[in-house]
Amino acid sequence: MKISGHILIDKPIATVIRFFGDPAYLSAYQDGFIKKEHLSGDEGKEGAIAMLYYKNGKHQIDLEETITKNELPKNFEAIYRHKHMDNTMKCSFKAVSNNQTRYNYEYHYIRMTAMPRLMSWLNPGMFRKPAEKWLQQFKDFVEKQ
Repeated sequence: MKISGHILIDKPIATVIRFFGDPAYLSAYQDGFIKKEHLSGDEGKEGAIAMLYYKNGKHQIDLEETITKNELPKNFEAIYRHKHMDNTMKCSFKAVSNNQTRYNYEYHYIRMTAMPRLMSWLNPGMFRKPAEKWLQQFKDFVEKQ
């Protein structure tokens, strides 16, 4: 399953990238974010591995992130692994004007256990809506800076 789209952010590309590329800001726009823990490789570079921890109600969600490409300010790619699913994320950025940036995204779910696969079939929006919500929250956060 693939989810893709774009969002326009009314800030220069350098500002957008500064906030996108710094994990210190994740809690400002990702609901439930607890922390990011670097495990190996050069932090933020291709091949780096980190754990991202989230709280969702009573549950903690642990994601392993492996950066597969970091060519910011142009693009960023990573793989996220969870016990129930794996997905790739591809993001690219383009200056539309001096004060507006187009943020393109594509998420591709490459592995799902039975329950998430069934849920994606019954309710495909359950994967798209949180992604779009976080992107809108990122846009709102960056535009307030």
